[in-house]
Amino acid sequence: MKLERLLSIIIKLLNNEVLSASRLAEEFQVSSRTIYRDIEAICAAGIPVVSYQGTNGGFGIIEGYKFDKSLMDSYDISNLLTVLGSLSSIFEDHEIEHTTDKLKLLDTSGGNKSLLIDLKSHGKEPNSLTGLRKAIREKEVVRFDYVSNKNEFTSREIEPVQLLYKFRNWYLYGYCRERRNYREFRVSRMMHITPTQETFLQNHEIKHDSTYSYPDLEMFEDVVIWVGPDSLVKGLDYFQNASKIMNNDGSMTFTLSVYQPLHANWLISILLGFGSGVKIIEPVEMQLILKNEARKIIEIYGDV
Repeated sequence: MKLERLLSIIIKLLNNEVLSASRLAEEFQVSSRTIYRDIEAICAAGIPVVSYQGTNGGFGIIEGYKFDKSLMDSYDISNLLTVLGSLSSIFEDHEIEHTTDKLKLLDTSGGNKSLLIDLKSHGKEPNSLTGLRKAIREKEVVRFDYVSNKNEFTSREIEPVQLLYKFRNWYLYGYCRERRNYREFRVSRMMHITPTQETFLQNHEIKHDSTYSYPDLEMFEDVVIWVGPDSLVKGLDYFQNASKIMNNDGSMTFTLSVYQPLHANWLISILLGFGSGVKIIEPVEMQLILKNEARKIIEIYGDV
């Protein structure tokens, strides 16, 4: 513990001009006397720490002291700092923060970031992710209710192994005691996540490669969608990988390849969200599907 504290103090002093003993003591939950002894140990190790007097006084590294920055170039370090910074904002992980502090020592970009990644969400996922990551690290069984792709509710007990971020969503990978096999669960569909305080001993293998199996290409069809001028922003956001044709009236025609489009409920849900700002051109069978769904919506509000 003392060695970790000493290393952390060195890193902080290298990244800051002056830090007071009281500030360091408060951060590391030790007495000021302990900090003074730590500073003496750091000086004895050859790190040139100097003391500054006055209102804004404290400890700092002597001006001109150089740290070896030849391990990685500035481009590598800047990218790592960007990714770690985004993860730290989600998990509030002090170890990630310490790693970030270490990398800042090697950063020669001057803080100019050409890349920004923001993984934060306004929904429930950040708190869930923090709890799940804690359960993974402590090898604690978690219990939750889950809604499957078929809208079926089940209760699961999982020995959590890994958090995955893919397809713009977070997933929990772990050993499902009910299925007696490894499964992935989309975090947004997990409810009432509860740590059981039961730990497991088995060292599960971490998933290194995606096991997602892509469907047969012959099952894909082109879906042609007309999007009105007032819905272009939504169309570009949802169908960013589609081919696009701008029409003279300000509308746009999107063509995207969809697996079994007549059974693609996810696409129907998205299209309904456009209201009257969208129209299916092909396949014509999807027009009837959307029409029937619209009728069902009207029936719900039949008494209005």
